[in-house]
Amino acid sequence: MTRRPVRNFMVRAIIVASLLAPAMASAQVAVIANGSPITELDIHQRTKLMMTASNKAVPREQVIQELIDDRLKIAKGRVYGVEVTDSDVDTAFEDMAKRQRMSAQQFSQVLDKAGISANALKARLRAEITWTQLVRGRYSTTLQVGDADIASALRSRNEAESSVAYVYTLYPVTIVIPNGSSAAAIDSKRQMAENLRSRFESCKTGLPLARSLRDVAVREPITKSSADLPEQFRDLLAKLEVGRLSSPDVTSQGLQMFALCDKKQNTADSPAKREIREKIFSTRYETESKKFLEEIRRSAMIEYKNR
Repeated sequence: MTRRPVRNFMVRAIIVASLLAPAMASAQVAVIANGSPITELDIHQRTKLMMTASNKAVPREQVIQELIDDRLKIAKGRVYGVEVTDSDVDTAFEDMAKRQRMSAQQFSQVLDKAGISANALKARLRAEITWTQLVRGRYSTTLQVGDADIASALRSRNEAESSVAYVYTLYPVTIVIPNGSSAAAIDSKRQMAENLRSRFESCKTGLPLARSLRDVAVREPITKSSADLPEQFRDLLAKLEVGRLSSPDVTSQGLQMFALCDKKQNTADSPAKREIREKIFSTRYETESKKFLEEIRRSAMIEYKNR
């Protein structure tokens, strides 16, 4: 009579152990970097993340090295008082989702379907944000790109040092098209847009005209430098006369146009200068980042398990 409960208990114990085995294996520590453990689950998740990004197989050792680097970056950040908050990481995660035209929740669901935990990506983001702040702070003087650097690069590219940009004052004008509108209704709105463009001869008279029309919204003006604009939109504005309305583009709200109400030259910045500045900064950042990481690695305590 006393053996049956014992036997049942042993059976249950074996079943529970078998169920927990995969989880225990995932939690098994593979590497310890400066006292911070890297588990098999970490390696598994980062492998999937890296494979999704590169669309190819990634060697296990490469995955482990990246995880080690992340641990070292965060640890070094703490030494210098760089602490990235959960809010900072969540914001970066939401920005990634927005670039994919998704909400953070939708993005998490997409990752989950790929077998990737949102926390795995957030761990990666935390390390990169920490490292960016650390390198920028430590090498701020070295990373600065001066006017002389830009002028030299422009001369080497045989471009005029006086390359100019333009600062535009634009009024967004939208002809609203309700969701589910018929093709005939959309064509009618297009004709309305072209009619408005032909009558729009100056911002002084054209903006009041646009505001008087039904289903037309004129928003507050925005000021943009050509250096901040996409090349396609920059080319469009370069050909547009001041006081005229741009051709309509289809958006989720309707037909979007821009009234160009002012255009001023700006020699302080230009698309060419902006491109060169970012390229020089990126090169310097990568150089200093690589040297700094190698320095940290030389003094790191890295212990591999089960090798």
